[in-house]
Amino acid sequence: MQTSLDQLFATHCAPALAGVAPANLISLRRGEFPHLEEALRKYRQAFARRGVKFDRLCSCANRELILVYRPQLMAQALERDGVEDILTPCGYDLSRPVEEILAHLGRRVRQGGAFPHEIGLFLGYPVEDVVGFIENQGQNFKLCGPWKVYGDVEAAQQCFTRMQKVSQKIRERMEQGNTLFQVFAVA
Repeated sequence: MQTSLDQLFATHCAPALAGVAPANLISLRRGEFPHLEEALRKYRQAFARRGVKFDRLCSCANRELILVYRPQLMAQALERDGVEDILTPCGYDLSRPVEEILAHLGRRVRQGGAFPHEIGLFLGYPVEDVVGFIENQGQNFKLCGPWKVYGDVEAAQQCFTRMQKVSQKIRERMEQGNTLFQVFAVA
């Protein structure tokens, strides 16, 4: 049985949907959801009043990368100390609107080669953890959860717990027969 988009978004994007993270990224096998564009249109329309966007970041050879995000929280994440120092050398112009900054991220993903690990900043990961991941090439981390932790383990554990609780509550509601639209009262 194929997993539904509702189930995938509930599993992988609950923190962004619930407002405890600026964004979540989900990778779908290309062609797995033949009516993906129509489905995304419905999600966009239903969740717009809750301040959530569903954007195709990349439609690559084998994968569709969908970014579920809250523009306001994303803007705040991009204003943190140290973010500009990482993103500017990669060609980002943080004076532009969030949508334009995300368009540049999409271009960096599509250009191939090394995956743009600065994406963690857009997902709200701590700056020191993104820098640590890049500098250590994903090795030598202190803790692994939704992201690899190189800095404050205690703060990360608290965040991981909060994200896990939100995800579990949403999954429980869906197991009771609710759709994602019903869980968030956007139906």
